Amino acid sequence: MNVEEEVEKLREEIQRLGKVQPDGSYKVTFGTIFHDDRCANIFEALVGTLRAAKKRKVVAYDGELLLQGVHDNVEITLNPAPVAVN
Repeated sequence: MNVEEEVEKLREEIQRLGKVQPDGSYKVTFGTIFHDDRCANIFEALVGTLRAAKKRKVVAYDGELLLQGVHDNVEITLNPAPVAVN
């Protein structure tokens, strides 16, 4: 799976696990994603996928590196998908 595919899978999983916000974004904690069995089977390097998604402005969260346990309560925001302009 390439990086773009992993970022798209991450988007799907955050939508599945997260709570939708009034602005169309989704919020989920790092611990929720990290401890989810389905995500554990999909992402070999969850932290790397999150960093790639953050770099592409798909997600936002505080800090650079998220560590299991220490950062379980850090909120990850899936930014709303950009609206296509015709």
